[in-house]
Amino acid sequence: MNTPTKTQTNQAKDQANQAADKGREALDKGREAASHAGEAIGDTARAVGSAVGQKAEAVGNAIGQKAEDATSAVGSGIQNLADKVRDNAPNQGVLGNASKTVANALDTAGHYVEDKNLTGMMDDVTDLIKRNPIPALMVGVGVGFLIGRLLSSSSRS
Repeated sequence: MNTPTKTQTNQAKDQANQAADKGREALDKGREAASHAGEAIGDTARAVGSAVGQKAEAVGNAIGQKAEDATSAVGSGIQNLADKVRDNAPNQGVLGNASKTVANALDTAGHYVEDKNLTGMMDDVTDLIKRNPIPALMVGVGVGFLIGRLLSSSSRS
């Protein structure tokens, strides 16, 4: 049997060590490449998330603007209705006074809706609730009760 010489054994050990070093080098390069790939994926995900967020914000702003425009149009429509009431209602007597009062109320409401828009009206409602929390709570409970009654009666039929 041939037994390896000390030189051959040392050479085999050196080759094994070199192979292990090359393996560690390859592993380190693989880890580094994976780390760079992970960073690139993270950067891409952040960019996509940011773009989606910007698009959602733009859509939200567009919807909000359309709601504001629609509210303004409703205000103009209420004012036109006030003008029609004035034009077609009697000018004298009890009906004349009532129609003037209704027309003035419609005109005032139309100007309010047109000038304040949706945002301004929401701010006014918020301020009203803050100034009168108990009555606002009672109104909320009452409206909830009425909606509950309405829904329960419609489900029985």
